[in-house]
Amino acid sequence: MDRNSNTYTFLYAAIMVIVVAAVLASVSMALKPAQKKNVEIEKKQNILASVNIESTAETAEAIYAEKIVDEYLVNTKGEKVDGNAFTTDLKKERAKSFDEMVLPVFVCDTEEGTKYVLPVYGAGLWGPIWGYVSVSDDMNTIFGANFDHEGETPGLGAEISTSAFEEQFKGKEIFDNSGEMVSILVAKTGQVAPEEHKVDGISGGTITSKGLEAMLKDDFTGYEAFLNKNKK
Repeated sequence: MDRNSNTYTFLYAAIMVIVVAAVLASVSMALKPAQKKNVEIEKKQNILASVNIESTAETAEAIYAEKIVDEYLVNTKGEKVDGNAFTTDLKKERAKSFDEMVLPVFVCDTEEGTKYVLPVYGAGLWGPIWGYVSVSDDMNTIFGANFDHEGETPGLGAEISTSAFEEQFKGKEIFDNSGEMVSILVAKTGQVAPEEHKVDGISGGTITSKGLEAMLKDDFTGYEAFLNKNKK
């Protein structure tokens, strides 16, 4: 075949595209197990961070195995149900009706006692936001929080994943003195609210702040029966 012909050029280019695509597909398949493992390790790090336990990619699995003493699913009636808490996709559960949802609970043994880690999932300004909130065994007082996002604006909405913002949640309360579920208000500057239920919002990140507030209210409502049934 004439190497200077258009046919040769077209066939050569087509073969190269097929070869490169096959190589990339093979590399992608080969990397999938490692990628999946990295996602699992990051999730364990985030769960541990919500109970104020630091870990690295190298230490997270060992610490998680030691500190997380139980994990299970509950329905919105507060009853334990069958299933894998770690692999449950909260995004998919939030798409179901309230009565059909199942929610993960991770039980952590800390130096300050038993803590319960509750995953949360919602919407920010530019995409999903999510996190883990731990509560003490009174099932009311927040022990720690860890949040993340997909695409919030650096310096604005992305500040939800900073320690300065997350630290505010420690010691806040989900229920008021009458037992009513109040959740946490992410307040604008100057906004009046009971201190035990209030954290300061992010300056310039109002939509993300309100998205996080709505996320907590929605998911704490899902966990409400579980929290009430297990209060001490």
